[in-house]
Amino acid sequence: MQTPIHGTCDAAFHAVREAFQNNFIEHGEIGASVCVTVNGVTVVDLWGGFSNPQKSAIWQEDQLVNAFSIGKGVTAVVAAQCVANGYITYDTRVASVWPEFAVHGKEELTLRDLLGHRAGLPAVRKRLAPNAMFDWKQMTNALASEQPWWTPGIEHGYHVNTYGFLVGEMLRRATGKSVGRLISEFIAEPLGAEIYLGTPIDLHSRIADYEWPNDPFPENEPTGLDEEQLLQFNTYYNPSGLSGAGVVNSAPWRQAEMPSTNVHASARAISTLYTFLAYGGSHDGIELLPREVLDIASSEVSHGDDRVLHRMSRFAHGFQLPIPERGFGPNAESFGHFGAGGSVGFCDPKVKVGFGYVMNQMGPRWQNPRNRALIDSLYSCLQ
Repeated sequence: MQTPIHGTCDAAFHAVREAFQNNFIEHGEIGASVCVTVNGVTVVDLWGGFSNPQKSAIWQEDQLVNAFSIGKGVTAVVAAQCVANGYITYDTRVASVWPEFAVHGKEELTLRDLLGHRAGLPAVRKRLAPNAMFDWKQMTNALASEQPWWTPGIEHGYHVNTYGFLVGEMLRRATGKSVGRLISEFIAEPLGAEIYLGTPIDLHSRIADYEWPNDPFPENEPTGLDEEQLLQFNTYYNPSGLSGAGVVNSAPWRQAEMPSTNVHASARAISTLYTFLAYGGSHDGIELLPREVLDIASSEVSHGDDRVLHRMSRFAHGFQLPIPERGFGPNAESFGHFGAGGSVGFCDPKVKVGFGYVMNQMGPRWQNPRNRALIDSLYSCLQ
C-alpha cells in the first residue's frame, strides 16, 4: 500500500512528487515534508507518512522536525544579521567580547574562523557529565578553556556539535541575546517562518519523533584512545547524547538551545528562509539581509582536507558550499546546509530556488539517497 502524499505540486515539477513518493517505497521514509520555491513561487509543497516510528500518528502539514545541522545555516544567517546591524564584524576577535576564550593560542581567532570551522575546537577533552549539552554555560566554559586540537585559524575541521556553542556565545556576548532569541527576532517573526531554537513546550506535540538507528549509546569513554581517536569519539559523544542519540525525542532536547544540532522547523519555513537568500537577502518588500553582507556570508572561508571528516569539505561563513561529490545541485552559486539523517536546506541564486526537506527517519549522513533523489528530480524539471 502506497503512503498517501498530501499537498500541492506544479505539473511541471511532477518528477519531484514521484521522487518524494518513491522515497517511501524504496528508501524507508517514515514521514517527511519537502517545499520548493522557484522564482519566488511555491512549486512543490508536499508531506506524507507518519510523525513517529510506530506509525500511529499522521504527519501533519505544518509538522515541526528537529533539522539537525540545518541549524548551522540558520545560525550563519543570524551571524550575518549581527554583522549588518553593527554588533560585530567577521574580523572581530572572539576574545574581544569573550575574554575567557583568550588562552592556549586562541587569542587571535575571529568570528570568521568560528564560522569557517577553523577554531580547532570540535570537541572537549575532559569527560563531561551526560546531558551537559543542555547546560549552555557549562559547554561554553569548557570550550573557552579548551586547548585546540590543531593550530587554530589555519586548518579546518567540521565542528559537528561545538560550532553552535562557539558562534552562539560570541553572538550572545555581542548582543546580550541568545541565538534562539535572535532567530525569533531576526528570522521567524519578520518572515512568518516557524523556525525555533529552544522550542516552547506547548509546541512539542507538533514535533515529529525520530527513529534512531541502533547505534550504541556510549556513557563512558573507551580506554586506550590516542589523540586522533579521542578527537573523533569526543566530537560525537562528549557528553553522551551530544549528537542526539537516546535523547532527540525528549523534552529537554527540544527545549535546549544547541544551534549546531537542534533547530526545529518545518520544510516550508526552511524553504522560505532560503528563498530570501536566493534573492540576495530581500524578497516581497522585506529585507532579511543587505546583499553586500550576504555576499560575504556566502563566500568561501575553508576548503580542503577536513581534520574531522577525513574527506574534502568546503565552508563559507557558516554555510556549506558545494563540492563535486556533494553538491546541492549543478550550479556553483548554491549554498546551504545538510542535516544529519538527510534533511537539507539550500538556495540556488542562479535559478532562484529555495529548498527545504525534513524527515524523521535517520539515514546515511554523507550521501543520502532521499535528499539526492529530490534534488536531482528538481533540477531535471529546470532543464
